[in-house]
Amino acid sequence: MEHIRNFCIIAHIDHGKSTLADRLLEVTKTVSEREAQAQVLDDMDIERERGITIKSHAIQMDFRYEGKQYVLNLIDTPGHVDFSYEVSRSIAACEGALLLVDATQGIQAQTISNLYLAIEHDLEIIPVVNKIDMDGAMVDEVKDQIVDLIGCKREEILEASGKTGVGIDSIFDAIIHRIPSPKGNVDAPLQALIFDSVFNSYRGVVAYYRIFQGTIKKGDKIKFVNTQNNYEANEVGILRLQYEPRSEVKAGDVGYVITGIKEAKEIKVGDTITLRDNPCSNEVAGFKDVKPMVFAGIYPIDNDDFADLRDSLEKLQLNDASLVFEPESSVALGFGFRCGFLGLLHLEIVQERLEREFDQNVIITVPNVSFDCYTTAGEKIVVHNPTDMPDPGSIDKIEEPYIRSQIITAPDYIGAIMKLCMDKRGILKNQVYLTTNRVELTWEMPLAEIVFDFYDKLKSISRGYASFDYELIDYREGDLIKLDIKLNGEQVDAFSALIHRDKAYDFGSRLCGKLKDLLPKQQFVIAIQAAIGAKIIARETISAMRKDVTAKCYGGDISRKRKLLEKQKKGKKRMRQIGTVEVPQEAFLAVLKLNE
Repeated sequence: MEHIRNFCIIAHIDHGKSTLADRLLEVTKTVSEREAQAQVLDDMDIERERGITIKSHAIQMDFRYEGKQYVLNLIDTPGHVDFSYEVSRSIAACEGALLLVDATQGIQAQTISNLYLAIEHDLEIIPVVNKIDMDGAMVDEVKDQIVDLIGCKREEILEASGKTGVGIDSIFDAIIHRIPSPKGNVDAPLQALIFDSVFNSYRGVVAYYRIFQGTIKKGDKIKFVNTQNNYEANEVGILRLQYEPRSEVKAGDVGYVITGIKEAKEIKVGDTITLRDNPCSNEVAGFKDVKPMVFAGIYPIDNDDFADLRDSLEKLQLNDASLVFEPESSVALGFGFRCGFLGLLHLEIVQERLEREFDQNVIITVPNVSFDCYTTAGEKIVVHNPTDMPDPGSIDKIEEPYIRSQIITAPDYIGAIMKLCMDKRGILKNQVYLTTNRVELTWEMPLAEIVFDFYDKLKSISRGYASFDYELIDYREGDLIKLDIKLNGEQVDAFSALIHRDKAYDFGSRLCGKLKDLLPKQQFVIAIQAAIGAKIIARETISAMRKDVTAKCYGGDISRKRKLLEKQKKGKKRMRQIGTVEVPQEAFLAVLKLNE
């Protein structure tokens, strides 16, 4: 066991984690030249196209050092704030972490939050300044920042370039000398933590685990502690680029097990695997339960696809444990699911994965956060969906979630960022200069305000130099109201939103204007109205498509034309009473892009 090292790579988004992982795999010859490609561990098309890591990826490498053979288990993690749950799971399976900092950008918000996660789990931190070959590299300044942040010695900070391969040898040195080997007794009862799982259509659910105590052998009768289900280990092995079966996997190692489970919900990430006949006395302290931040409805375009959508979501949940969903129904859209996401990028990725991997075309409703609503009778209702709101007369107060956000940026952009945060009802709590050209702003602001477009706006006003991280702190009372959209007097519940009273008029009028452009013309007039309760605050009208009924009347008395127009008017009125307005899918997506 002293020749095993388990480590992960943590960093802010776009600091070069996947590129460094490519070099490590290349040096250890884990990946042959034929299989080699950029971002070799990012196996999803979306990851390659966007250049981001969405899933953490585990892979085992063999490395010969000073005449001894070492086994290195590497877990590459995502850097975006929406996927920090993936990072927490990877950290729980490791003893050490490479903390990567981009030499051209320095320490950013997600670097700090991932570092704190690693310190909480007592991991050995190896700081690495990456991208030292770039023209804009500020190696000495970035080293100063790392020393201030971690309190390590300056000579402990490694310099590397994932692109050119400079400094890779010193990283292997540090992994072997500085990261402790795993502790654990091979003969003790089996105790393994499931840190990820994937669904394979031929073999069922494949669980990835890290063994803390004991040994798992092929054919063992195993038990999952949380679900209390028993299975047989049909195949165990280690994770290379493909699965490599082994007869047994021992304490300290990372591997996979296939039990033939076909039901997605039978495996829970964070669960402990043990032996049925010789169980361990306590389960592994896993990682904290995930708290969704943003809620949205996902509906199939055709209601007959409801069952297929449920299967797809269950399989996706296996691979993405932070996705939560429950069935709901809407008058406008039929049956669907209320889903919880960690942020808007997470929502976008889930929608895209449903389309690509499961061929599910879906409609997504307006994203919103959950509110606590207190009635005059003293009852507390958690509102995930605006349609769950009780009658306005019976509401005593509504509390909304607040977050503490850290924004790290260059001093040039402070003014624009302050204006943006104050527009979003933010309260400035602290402003600290980390160095002469980096400032950290701490704000408290309502989560509902950052759900839509905050991150995009922050990136554009700071030219990409501001980094952002947040955590939920508490719920506070707010002047919130439910805004409804009506088409010809009929309320469309998919467009309802809970919004602050000061912003309701602006939001309502912009949404009505957008719908006027997107809804197709009908044979009758369509009135689009935004309403708070019974009060209409904005209106747009789509005029009717009409046939020129007077075309055949040329010459003669005006009364003949008037008679035909009156007849048409009556027909239009009758049509409007029985006609329904079809809402195209683009209209539901329009809400997300109101500011473009």
